[in-house]
Amino acid sequence: MKTIGHILARYTAWILYLLVPLGIWGAFAIAFADSALLGMPVDAIVAFYVYQDHRRLLFYVVLASLGSALGSVPLYVIGYLGGEKVLRKRISEERFLEIHRSFERHEFWALMFPGMLPPPMPFKIFVLGAAVFEMRFRDFLAAVFAGRFVRFLVLALLTLWFGPQIVGILGTVFRRHIYWVLGVVVLGVVLWLALRRRKRRGGSGSGG
Repeated sequence: MKTIGHILARYTAWILYLLVPLGIWGAFAIAFADSALLGMPVDAIVAFYVYQDHRRLLFYVVLASLGSALGSVPLYVIGYLGGEKVLRKRISEERFLEIHRSFERHEFWALMFPGMLPPPMPFKIFVLGAAVFEMRFRDFLAAVFAGRFVRFLVLALLTLWFGPQIVGILGTVFRRHIYWVLGVVVLGVVLWLALRRRKRRGGSGSGG
C-alpha cells in the first residue's frame, strides 16, 4: 500500500507540474481531462489548489465542476450515437435495468447523485446512461455540474479544515466502506426529499 501511495503521490506531483503554465485554470483542465479521458487525480489537484489559495475556494470549485460537466460531453455523444450496445457491453443486464429504472423515476437525481461521489463510483456509466436513455442535453450538463459542485465544495471545506491529506483518507474510507457510504448518501437524499415535500405541502396549505 505504501508503494502504491508513493506512486500516486509522484503521479499527482507530475500532473501539478504540467498544470503550472495554466495557473488558476488548472482546476478546470484536470477536471475536464478526468471526465473526457482516463481517470485523473482530480480530487488531489483541486484540494491542492484550494489549500494553496483559500480566497479562491469557490472559484476553484466552480471551475472544476464546469470542467467535469464539459468534459463529460464527448462520452455523452458516444452514448447517444452508439446507443444501448455501448452501455450493455460495460455492465450486466441487471445493472442496465436498474440504471434505466432510476432514470425513468427522476433522471436529474439519477445522474447528480453518482456525480457527488468519488471513485470507485463508476460515474462514466451513468453519463453513458444519460445519453442512452435520452436525457435532455441541458439537464445533463446541469446534473453533472450540480453533482460535481457538491463533491468539490465538500472536498474544499474538508481540505481547509484537515489539510490536503484528507483526499487519501476519504479515498480509503470510500473504497473499504463503499456500501455504508452509499447507504448514508441515500438516507440523506431521502430525508432531504421528505423535508422538501413537507415544506411544499405546508406552503400550499397555508396559501389556501
